[in-house]
Parts: sequence; C-alpha cells; structure tokens
Amino acid sequence: MIVRDLITDGIIPLKTSDTGRAALSWMEDFRLLHLPIVNDSQFLGLISEYDIYSFNHFDEAIGSYNLSLQSPYVYEHQHIYEALKLVKLHRLSLIPVIDEKEIYLGSITLQSLLEHFADTLSVDEPGGIIVLGINIRDYVLSEIARIVETNDAKILSLIVKSDKDTTRIEVTLKLNKRDIAGILQTFIRFNYDVLASFGESDDFDDLKERYESLMTYLKV
Repeated sequence: MIVRDLITDGIIPLKTSDTGRAALSWMEDFRLLHLPIVNDSQFLGLISEYDIYSFNHFDEAIGSYNLSLQSPYVYEHQHIYEALKLVKLHRLSLIPVIDEKEIYLGSITLQSLLEHFADTLSVDEPGGIIVLGINIRDYVLSEIARIVETNDAKILSLIVKSDKDTTRIEVTLKLNKRDIAGILQTFIRFNYDVLASFGESDDFDDLKERYESLMTYLKV
C-alpha cells in the first residue's frame, strides 16, 4: 500500500497567522500532539505541542515560532512503511503527505496507521498464534509454510523481528486455526524453538515435556 491510500483529509492544517492558543485548541479537538503548517497549499512544517509550550507566548502567531522538528513528511507515492518509519523516529501523532511540488495533500495519523497494520496482520481474524526462535541462517519460509499447511492450516500473517545483538530472529505466525496442537508438535519434531503459543491447544509445556520424554524413550 502506498501513502496516498491512507491520507486523512479531516485534519485542518494551521496557517502561519494562527496563534499558539488556537493551535493547542485544535490539537485537543483532534487528539493530536502535532499539526501541519500550510500557507496557500504549500507545506511549511510541523508544529508540536512541545513547541508551543516551550515558546510560551500563546497569543503570538505560530509563524514566529522556532520548530523543534525538521519538517518531517512523506511523498504520496511512497510506501506506507516510510510513513511508519518517520512516525517512529520522530514520535509523531501524524505525518504530513505532500506531492513533488511540496503541495500539502493531507496527513496520516498514528491511529490510521495502527488500524491499517491491525487489518494487515489479521488481528481480528480467529486463529492461533505461534512464536518461533530461529537462527537467521536456518530461516526458510517455505519450510515453515509447509509445516503449517501439512496440518491443514494457513498462515494469515507473519512478522519477523530481528535482534541486532545476535543472529537470531523471532518469527510470529498468525494462523487460521484455533486448535494448533498438531502444528506445535510438528514444529517441535523438526527441532524448531517454539518460544510461545496462543490458541486452543494442550498446554505447551506439557506437550513439549511429553515429546522430549518420547524421544528419550526411543533413544533408550
């Protein structure tokens, strides 16, 4: 998905002639900590609640304020990940969207980003969740998918979290089945490190203990 698909046009931008007091009132109405500054459709910057309180002259026009942020924005054709990256980097409640001529097109709020990724990750869909710990060199998505599908299930979404200090990654699977006991057994049988599971299955610790007991018995 690209940025223009998530633009919220209900956020009214500020003008340089608006006062700090007016900006704070609009931030309260929109439940935001930031608002874009736009004159004649031209994007000029992003002002924060912190900027207004730091300047401490609420009845002065915001055009006289020193802004703490370096005018973060995204272009309408960029991927939504770029918007998410800037929101995280600058701790923004919204990110302005502009075109190639720096014409302001609207904003993407943190709330709309959260809703988009919640939908993308199928959080509302019923099903179990499995978290695997894997060495990055051993990460083979096709094998993980095969294990899931041989148990008559499908992967609805997948998240990979890397650890900068190790070569390990954490893979979180959202599946379309609530009963994931058989899938857990298969992952354990293929020597996957199952860090956690959530679903209608046997208690995972008991399941793992019984499997290890069986392996010990077979070796004897």
